[in-house]
This record gives sequence, structure tokens and C-alpha cells, in this order.
Amino acid sequence: MMEENDQEKSNVKEITIQSKDNKPPEEQKISQMRAFLEFRDPSSKVLDDSTLRRFLRARDLDIEKGGTMLLKHLKWRRTFIPKGYVLETEIEHELAQNKAFVGGNDKKGRPILVVFARRHFQNNTLGGSDEFKRFAAYVLDKICSSSRMPVGQEKFCAIGDLQGWGYSNSDIRGYLGGLSILQDSYPERLGKLFIVNAPRIFMAVWKIIYPFIDDKTKTKIVFVEKRQLKSTLLEDIDESQLADKYGGKLPLLPIQDA
Repeated sequence: MMEENDQEKSNVKEITIQSKDNKPPEEQKISQMRAFLEFRDPSSKVLDDSTLRRFLRARDLDIEKGGTMLLKHLKWRRTFIPKGYVLETEIEHELAQNKAFVGGNDKKGRPILVVFARRHFQNNTLGGSDEFKRFAAYVLDKICSSSRMPVGQEKFCAIGDLQGWGYSNSDIRGYLGGLSILQDSYPERLGKLFIVNAPRIFMAVWKIIYPFIDDKTKTKIVFVEKRQLKSTLLEDIDESQLADKYGGKLPLLPIQDA
């Protein structure tokens, strides 16, 4: 009888081991990354697998690199956004410029963010640089919220409109700060970025920014020629979901009202 019980335990052990081994490689790494994180930061227990997966993919499934990246993000979030969310009273200057909007969803279901660069001016007030970074986090939190993201979708689509942009709008420090937040704290969130109506003078600034963009993000950026603006956008966005400004049928909504 004892031999039978021992045999049953042995069979259960074998089945358990096999079931773990039969997990897809990425799922196995997520489990290993969770152990890596919880040992170093118990607060990471509340994170879902989707969050771990994004950071893991951002570092090409390297558990240590992805885990270290996520630990750094958690520390940044606790110190920079201690309440867990950005209050609109903390970013009044940025919101007053009325430069970020949400539209519909593209053909993949990704919510659309539209930013008008000509309305951005460098914040030279005391703490202005941090306010812009909080604004960037606020916008990304909004567009990536569960109320905006359809089930099964984690990425967003963006349109950066540079019509009317001039050197008075140039803010390289702000651009790099926003880029850092996107890449370091919201990895695998950007699905595609259309840069439209870009004037030639912008390319001087672009040459400075470009080396700081990681290779994965670079593949998601498309400069759209003005004469092909509507047709290019319609390849990814149905007319019913495209902003009326670009020949579609949907009015834009200010980010703070989304």
C-alpha cells in the first residue's frame, strides 16, 4: 500500500514538472522574473503578468535586464508620483497649453493620441521640467488606462502634428525627458507614431533626438508626406475613427476630458 502511495506521489511530481516545462518559453520567463522581482521588492507582487511581459520583451526576454528595468520604474513611480497618479493641479501650466487630445481607435483597436507640437512651449518656471515629465506620465496613464484600451490590446497609436512648429516651440530637454519616460516606464506601449506636417527646420532638432531613441521605437515611427496625409492615415485608421482635422469624422477630445 505504501509503495502505491509513493508511486502516486512520484507520478504527481512528474506531472507537475512536465506541466511547468510545457509552459511557453515566455511564460516560463515571466514566472522566473516574478521571483526575481518579489525577492528584491515585495511590492511588485501586485503587478500582473502583462506588465512583466512588457518589460521582459523590452529587454529581449532577458530576465535580469527586464527585472532591473522594472525595479527602476517602480522606484521612479514611488518617488516621482507618490500618490500613484498625477493630479491635474500638478500640471496646470501644461494642461493650459491644450496640446494633447484623444481620438478614436485604429484598425488594431489601439487608442489614438494626438499631440500638437506648436502649442508646446518650454516651461521655464521653477520646477517646470518636472511638471512636463509629470504631464508626460499623466498623458501616458490616460491613453493606456483600461477605460481606453480594448480587451486584449496594450498599445496605443499616436499622431505628432508639427504644423506651425517653430524654434520657439523647441524644447530638447523636454523632448528627451518625455522620451525617457516613454521608453523606461511605458515599454511596449507605443504601437505606432505618425509624425505629420513636419517643417524642414524640425529636422535639425530631430537629428539631436534620434540617437536617444531605442531601435525598437525607431521602427514604429513614420514621417508622413503632406500630400499623402489622409491616405496614409486611412491605411491604419478607419474614417469613422480618424480625427476630423485629418479628413475623418471624429472630433478630438482634450486629454483631461478623456
